[in-house]
This record gives sequence, structure tokens and C-alpha cells, in this order.
Amino acid sequence: MTRSRAQDPNVCGVTAAIAVIEGKWKTSLLWLLESGPHRPGELRRRLPGLSEKVLTQALREMEEDGLVHREVHDVLPPKTVYSLTGFGRDLAEALDPLAEWGHRRLDRLRERGAAS
Repeated sequence: MTRSRAQDPNVCGVTAAIAVIEGKWKTSLLWLLESGPHRPGELRRRLPGLSEKVLTQALREMEEDGLVHREVHDVLPPKTVYSLTGFGRDLAEALDPLAEWGHRRLDRLRERGAAS
């Protein structure tokens, strides 16, 4: 889905919600930021395989969508910290039941594999 389609007021609410979390890294970033503010380098260390370019793009989109707050401290070297906004925390809470369902699904898959 394109980001512009996600802003169409005539789409389903679930579609609009998924548009702001789609992609490989956004749900992981939400999960990490739930524990508190993080610097970009910390986020990259916690998510092996995430490139600086993709991290920057994802955080910019999440900031544009109102999910994260970017705070730049005026020090040398510059220090940038990202944290969830209230809107981002609301989304994280809304995703909790989906995460629980996902864990139950993984448990079922493990049980099937053990039974084989």
C-alpha cells in the first residue's frame, strides 16, 4: 500500500493502521521504544541487519505519522533521541492483543512440529 492511500479517508481503519506499521522494522522499533527513549545507534545495535539508511527512513515516517518524537540535543557531537508519543503508545497498546495472538499461533506451530 502506498503511504498516500493510507491517508485516504475512505479506506478501512485497519488498512490505515497497518499502513503506518508496514515494513520489516517498524513494529520492532515500536516495541523497543516502548521501553523508553533510545538513540539511533542503540536501536541499530538492538536490531541486527537494520541499516542506518533504513532506520532513518523508518523513524522519519514514524515521526511524520505522529508515532515518535525526535529530540535533538545541542551538544557536540549532536545527540538525537527518539521516544514514543502518546499516539505511538496508543498504537503499541492496540497491537498488544495482536502480539498475543501471534505468540499463540507460534505455539500452535511448534506443537504441530513436535507432533510430526
